[in-house]
Amino acid sequence: MRYRVEIRRVALRELRHFPQNDQARILDRAEELADNPRPMGCVKLEGRGELYRIRCRDYRIIYEIRDEIVLVVIIKIGHPKDVYR
Repeated sequence: MRYRVEIRRVALRELRHFPQNDQARILDRAEELADNPRPMGCVKLEGRGELYRIRCRDYRIIYEIRDEIVLVVIIKIGHPKDVYR
């Protein structure tokens, strides 16, 4: 089953501040979540409901999985020192 991937505006705004080649890598990694929302290496964030994080080089993608409606929502994208705030 293929999930729909939705990226929030806040995450898109954060993404615009990264170098062009990193933007492309991050978007590719986010699209991979459509086929497998829980890939090897993903980590469920404790105390945050259904939030997960995956790494993409020096950046982290924070996302929520909504299995009941087959949706992955990208909430934040950023450097580890900023993304968990």
